[in-house]
Amino acid sequence: LSPKERKSNAGRKPIDRLRLFKMLVVQKLYNLSDEQTEYQIHDRASFRRFVGLDPEEEVPDAKTLWLFRQQLTQAELIDELFERFAQVLNESGYEAKGGQIIDASIIPVPIQHNSKEENKQIKAGKQPPEWSDNAHKLPQKDTDARWTKKNNKSYYGYKDHINIDAHHRFIRVHAVTDASVHDSKMLAQVLDIENASDDIWADSAYYSVNMEATLSLLDYASHIHERGYRNHPLNDEQKASNREKSKTRARVEHVFGHWVTSMGGKLVRSIGIKRVRANQGLKALSYNLSRYVFLQKQATSA
Repeated sequence: LSPKERKSNAGRKPIDRLRLFKMLVVQKLYNLSDEQTEYQIHDRASFRRFVGLDPEEEVPDAKTLWLFRQQLTQAELIDELFERFAQVLNESGYEAKGGQIIDASIIPVPIQHNSKEENKQIKAGKQPPEWSDNAHKLPQKDTDARWTKKNNKSYYGYKDHINIDAHHRFIRVHAVTDASVHDSKMLAQVLDIENASDDIWADSAYYSVNMEATLSLLDYASHIHERGYRNHPLNDEQKASNREKSKTRARVEHVFGHWVTSMGGKLVRSIGIKRVRANQGLKALSYNLSRYVFLQKQATSA
């Protein structure tokens, strides 16, 4: 993403890519739109200092920020940035250890108002032909998001599957799917082979006899919650075991809670799974940056 070589010194100088990246971090930490990000950096001296702008310098506009994020998305560099910061964490003494905790959270997006026939075609992997005739309609249609039910309530959007280490609680692996994908289907994809411990915690959505056998063959120590079934409820011993497992497993809920209480919630207004993956990748990276600063401050004050 380096700027093209300049033929002369005439015209405005290219904007520092590091400043644009810092603007994206501000955006994800507070769940701001591009326009809100531009305004808030104009308005807040602390944001200006973080981005690296002097009081009299011009703030890059919302369109420039959007284009930079598009460049990162198209070049598939967000995952690379996430991995590079993971290396920084390892070099700073924050290696993944203590076991891994896996969970998924629904990422809602604005509901699409499609006809039954349009939804039928989308589920079949086809694009309704009439959308191609409207140049303004097609870019506003999300054909990747899906419906799912949780606790008898329907949700529309995607799922972010994450893996945190139990000790430092950084996000080590993440993956985005549409909301209809069951949590257990993604366990293998979000396993962290670099975690120093073989322990794995997850809720009962990940439990099955086959899953337990597979993890055992891979030499993992499973602490996945057991599940009760119709006419076969959990006994007292199993319930007590689940409560004990929850003491560690609940740490992953703190990540999702931080997204909601400190990072502006989980709603995403991007269209299409590629953009949602980029959004969630930046969010995971921004969370890890925030967590790193918190732990560094703790270590300094100790």
